[in-house]
Amino acid sequence: MTVTAPQGFEAAGVVVGLKSTGRPDVAVVVNRGPLKVGAAVFTSNRAKANPILWSEQVVRDGVVEAIVLNSGGANCFTGSFGFQTTHQTAEKAAELLGVSAGDILICSTGLIGTGDEAFRAKVIDGTEQAIASLRADGGDAASEAIMTTDSRPKRTVHAGDGWTIGGMAKGAGMLAPGLATMLVVLTTDAVLSAEEADAHLRAATRVSFDRLDSDGCMSTNDQVSLLVSGASGITPDPDAFRAALADACGDLARQLQSDAEGASHDITIEVVHAASEEDAVEVGRSVARNNLFKAAIFGNDPNWGRVLAAIGTTAADFDPYDVDVWMNGVRVCSEGGPDQPREAVDLTPRATSLVIDLKVGDAAATILTNDLTHDYVHENSAYAT
Repeated sequence: MTVTAPQGFEAAGVVVGLKSTGRPDVAVVVNRGPLKVGAAVFTSNRAKANPILWSEQVVRDGVVEAIVLNSGGANCFTGSFGFQTTHQTAEKAAELLGVSAGDILICSTGLIGTGDEAFRAKVIDGTEQAIASLRADGGDAASEAIMTTDSRPKRTVHAGDGWTIGGMAKGAGMLAPGLATMLVVLTTDAVLSAEEADAHLRAATRVSFDRLDSDGCMSTNDQVSLLVSGASGITPDPDAFRAALADACGDLARQLQSDAEGASHDITIEVVHAASEEDAVEVGRSVARNNLFKAAIFGNDPNWGRVLAAIGTTAADFDPYDVDVWMNGVRVCSEGGPDQPREAVDLTPRATSLVIDLKVGDAAATILTNDLTHDYVHENSAYAT
C-alpha cells in the first residue's frame, strides 16, 4: 500500500488524459492526522517549476494537509499561467478537503515548456476525481499515477517499533543530485515535530537520493516530501527513525537506479579510505558523470584507466599513483598500475561494482549510477515526440 501503509493516510490515482498511455496521471495523498506535519526538500536547480515555487512556500510553517501530483506535464517555464494553474489546483483541493490552500503541496512531472487551458482543466478535474476516490488502500494507484517514462512504480514500506514509514517515487531520467528527476512522497504515523521531520528528511536524502547520479542531468521539478500523521501515537527513538527513513529512501533510490532510461548496468561506486566524506563523494561523482567510463561499462570493457582519469580531475586528497581499483570483485589496478588482467572481470551482469581505494583516510561514500547506452540516447532524442 506504500504511502497508505502508515495509519492516518488516504490516497488515490486517476486517469484524466494528461498522458497518451491511458495510465493514471493525477494522484492525491491526504493526511488525516491527528498531526498535520510536513517537510520537503527540493531541487537545487535555479530553474524551478511552478509547483516547486509554490511548495517551497507551503512547507515553511511545517503544516501540510495533502499533496497533489500530476504526470504528463512539468508545468515549468509556463509563465504566470502555469503558476496560476498550480494555485488553482491547490485551491480546488483545499475547497474539497475543507482546509487551507496554503497547506497543499503540489508536484508535477513531464515535458518542460508546455501547458494550456486543456492541461489546467485536466489537472483540476483529476484533483476532484482523486479526492472523490480517496481510500485507505489507495497508495498503489497513486504510485502508478506519478509515473512518466518509468517502466514500473517504485514503492517501499518500513515497519518500526509500533510505527511505519511508507513511500512512493517516480524517476527514470535526469537522475542527478539536486535530487534526481524525481517525485517522492514519504509518509509516517510516528509522532514527530516539524523540526524533527525536516532534520530527519534532510539527513536521509543526503545519503540516498543526493547520491543517485544516473546521467548527470538535474531536473527542474524534484521534490521529496515527508508527511507525518502521528496516528500511531508513538514517539520514535530519533536514531531509529532516522535510520529507517534513510533505509526507505535508499530502497527507493535503488529502484530508481534500476529503472533508469535505457540502462543495461546498475553501477555502485564505493569510494573508501578517503580523507573526508566530501572527498569520497566528489571522487565517486566524477566517475559517475564520466561518459567514457559509462560507455566502457556498456561495452563490458573493464577500462580502469578511465576511472583514474576521471578521479584525477577532482580536488580530493589522494595520490593517483597509489590508488587501487576493483571491478566486480577483481582488483584491476594496484598503486596506480595494472594488477589482475581485464579478462578476469565479468561485466555481463546488470549489477556492477566499482571500488576505489584512495588510501588516505577512514571516510567513505557510495554513489549510484548507470551506463550510457544506445537506448538512453534514442529515448531522450525523441522524448518530446
